[in-house]
Amino acid sequence: MRAITVRDREAGINGLSLEDLPHPHASENDVIVRVHAAGFTRGELDWPATWTDRAGRDRTPSVPGHEVSGVVTELGYGTTGLTVGQRVFGLTDWTRDGSLAEYVAVEARNLAPLPADVDHPTAAALPISGLTAWQGLFDHGRLVTGQSVLIHGAAGGVGSIAVQLAREAGARVVGTGRSADRETVLGLGAHAFLDLEGDRLEDAGQVDVVFDVIGGDVLARSAALVRAGGTLVTIAHPPTVRPDDGRAVFFVVEPDRVRLADLARRVREGRLEVRVGSVRPLAEAADALAPGRRVSGRAIIRVAAG
Repeated sequence: MRAITVRDREAGINGLSLEDLPHPHASENDVIVRVHAAGFTRGELDWPATWTDRAGRDRTPSVPGHEVSGVVTELGYGTTGLTVGQRVFGLTDWTRDGSLAEYVAVEARNLAPLPADVDHPTAAALPISGLTAWQGLFDHGRLVTGQSVLIHGAAGGVGSIAVQLAREAGARVVGTGRSADRETVLGLGAHAFLDLEGDRLEDAGQVDVVFDVIGGDVLARSAALVRAGGTLVTIAHPPTVRPDDGRAVFFVVEPDRVRLADLARRVREGRLEVRVGSVRPLAEAADALAPGRRVSGRAIIRVAAG
């Protein structure tokens, strides 16, 4: 099969190359998915799991990409819940070859059925962003109706979904970003927008939950905005500053088949917009994912037609 691989950690995106690899093997409780569309998370080439397996052994050449949408072609021994020919989407394991390939082996429990009226590029843009948004807001942030939330990076993949989920849950939503993101964020349902380049972060006022995807100084300054009993949630890095009378949580997204199915249902019903930007073929993955290329919406790689 053809796949995008990385061999040199120092080369970054420039080190992505298209080559032929053996067809993956379906282990116990796995399925083999013929990949139709794949998502790539900027920064994953810095993750240790991209370069080593669970035992710490080198696994280059490594296939990146951990979001997949496609069709099941093979079941491993003992696999239940999915069938050959079924449309699916979800997450691939962090320490195994990923989705920027024609075929990928995935644990069946990490995949959910994909409705026929949700296209593959949309589905490939949903797993990490959607699950991260949900888990950050509700599982870790404990956001409930009537509370307020400040969402940093509100026009991005995670932030744009978080804005919509928080608004639907009945929270007051303040989104942050660049000035050019204002209309996008307000259009997604935020009640207010804060320009991180021109406004004072402190003007956001006190909120029950801060959901951060940026880190650094923005994360540190956000601790003071959390009212008593509230929560600062981040996916950037463990926070060094905590709210005076609240919680600070750093987390890594976890697979969740039930929640994936719920998110897909929201997309079908028009309750959730997934912002897909460019859709490029596998051979153009390195160019499509280049750090300097700014796209409105997620950059998705189309692997197979259909």
